[in-house]
Amino acid sequence: MISTYYRTPEGRLASSLAEGELRDVLASGQGVLWLDFEAASREEADPLLGLFGFHHLAVDDCFNRHVDPAKIDDYGRYIFIIAQAMRYEAGGHRVEVQELDLFLGRNYVVSFHSPPLPFVTRLRRRCEEDGPELARGADFLAHALLDALVDDYQPVVEELDERLERLEEQVLSEPQPAVLHEIMLLKRNIQRLRRTVIPQRDVVNRIARGEYPEVVRPESHVYYRDIYDHVMRVAELVESARDLADGALSTYLSAVNNRMNEVMKTLSVVAGIFLPLTLVASIYGMNFENMPELGWEWGYFGILGAMATLGLGLVLFFRLRKWF
Repeated sequence: MISTYYRTPEGRLASSLAEGELRDVLASGQGVLWLDFEAASREEADPLLGLFGFHHLAVDDCFNRHVDPAKIDDYGRYIFIIAQAMRYEAGGHRVEVQELDLFLGRNYVVSFHSPPLPFVTRLRRRCEEDGPELARGADFLAHALLDALVDDYQPVVEELDERLERLEEQVLSEPQPAVLHEIMLLKRNIQRLRRTVIPQRDVVNRIARGEYPEVVRPESHVYYRDIYDHVMRVAELVESARDLADGALSTYLSAVNNRMNEVMKTLSVVAGIFLPLTLVASIYGMNFENMPELGWEWGYFGILGAMATLGLGLVLFFRLRKWF
């Protein structure tokens, strides 16, 4: 799907512009244009992209099937931004990373995304209702897209925090192998989140520092600094979650080791009780012809009594030493 929104210098809103109208808008350099490609094929997009004269390497990045890390490239009259959106897939208990590509020029924004992104859909709806994003310039429209993208990081981090709290309780109460699997899955999700947030922070920081005066006005820097602050808070939460996940793993391993030690202690006590009894039974199981005790009328019961006394004495000894 291809959506176009254009706000004229007079403040009128137009949508669904034809190719010729787009050419006229770009030639005039007036107003603000947003061209959004949602799951569009290369054949559908190429005729319109040819009007902008984008570098073929940047266009190729838009149609790559894999998700590229966040970055920003300066092409002089426009910049190319790769941003990463995130959502938490509750069914699979994993963080899904989705790519949003942006071309930002002086008076236009061109966006690419293969799956539908909810925040882009919301922003398109606002533009259809003549929202303020188009009226305040292309750089502010790009800010609105990036700000909404970063806002969606927060629910993902909160969901991971909630899962981490539940896992910490399970680690202390029931350290089963399934809990270890959940911890490792959570650590992978946190690592995926970290690999997304850190490059995104650097991209926003470069814009906020004013490195691209050709396309981002000085008065817009404050809005990008706000995004940067938000990304920094998310990055701090991710680092905190990472430390907590490492702590949960250490606690799990300690709990498992403690349980193993308890089992080994119990087995050692049992072995310590039965080892002397086995020795006595082995002695009287030898086939010597001259064993005086075997001829005694009460010899069998005497040996059983001695073994019972020895076993009971060992139990009392271990109990007094608090070995079990």
